[in-house]
Amino acid sequence: MIASLPMYDRPELRAETDRYWALIRQELAARGIDAPEALSRGDEALLPHWESPDLILSQTCGFPYRARLHGQVTLVGTPDFGNEGCAPGYYRSVLIARADDVRDGFAAFDGARIAYYDGLSLSGWAAPINHAAARGVRLLPGAETGSHRASFRAVAEGRAELAAIDALTWRLIREFEDTSAVKVVGATDPTPALPYITAKGRDAAAIFAAVAAAIARQPQAARD
Repeated sequence: MIASLPMYDRPELRAETDRYWALIRQELAARGIDAPEALSRGDEALLPHWESPDLILSQTCGFPYRARLHGQVTLVGTPDFGNEGCAPGYYRSVLIARADDVRDGFAAFDGARIAYYDGLSLSGWAAPINHAAARGVRLLPGAETGSHRASFRAVAEGRAELAAIDALTWRLIREFEDTSAVKVVGATDPTPALPYITAKGRDAAAIFAAVAAAIARQPQAARD
């Protein structure tokens, strides 16, 4: 059996994430669904993980869900993280540049190179490219960094002109890291946030109910 919550699993929040999973596992057990004791971590090859028939629960990005996983997995639901300026269950990308870049506002970055998570990242690649195209702005591919945090570091260290960071990831970066070397120059339009999935054929309604119950059982500090 496989379970993971890979998208926002920062080291500083690992204990809270593990407690969240323990509550989900209890609620799954109450509904007759077996689940692994611990979350899987450290697997860089997430697509095989998500496509496995052993998957109980994971969180994926919207782009691979639409491009590769739709029809191969079962959608459970989308958690709401209370992203500013977004409807429940939606998120957006925050566009960042170097703090000392003289360009002001996103439109001034026509022709800029953008560091991006990977080519199947909605928030890191597809969303900013679509956002730019709709506004007549050209963005050129820069370094493929492998993570939002690495894209942030690429801009902060002057190795990239722009990056698009998932809004919740940006909130966590601001909480735990020094962001004085970058500035926000825009934000993309809201889009459905990262969904929870399970293997094809599993009881998504029961898993949804288990996750919802686990969220409700968390104390407010843990939910925050």
